[in-house]
Amino acid sequence: MKYGIVAFPSKQLQDFANSYRKRYDSHYTKITPHITLKGVTEVKDSQIDSISGAVKEICNHFSPLKIHVSKINSFAPVNNAIYLKIDPTEELLDLHDALHTDPLGGKAEYKFVPHITIAQDMSSGEHDDIFGQLRMTNIDFSENINRIHLLYQLEDGSWTVYETYRLTGEI
Repeated sequence: MKYGIVAFPSKQLQDFANSYRKRYDSHYTKITPHITLKGVTEVKDSQIDSISGAVKEICNHFSPLKIHVSKINSFAPVNNAIYLKIDPTEELLDLHDALHTDPLGGKAEYKFVPHITIAQDMSSGEHDDIFGQLRMTNIDFSENINRIHLLYQLEDGSWTVYETYRLTGEI
């Protein structure tokens, strides 16, 4: 079973991201716009309940997150993906680190760059043309994230929510 942990932004921000994703993101139909907190991790089906318990425990230590989306950026030349840049905060980085412990599959494969993907799987020429247009777009979204979601991948490649957790900061 493949799982991941994400935060979904507000409907307003999802609608904004989808206005680009429906044209430029090959994963548009597989998952709604999201902030990946823990990338795809493969586990046995029998492990999902213990993973869920670990995520719930972590959420008890974190209060709702404030995020600010400030601009459109790109991972090029490493990857031809374009994204909405989320300004990193200490709380967001700490949550990411907490979700990359041994009970949840260990260390992150990549350096954490908080973002919402809006375009991917493009040729270099297509990427350069689209990014050249989009990077001039004025972006300014601020919002609170009070929930994160444990997702799992279905056979058709789409993702669905296994469980939702409140960031309570109770501990």
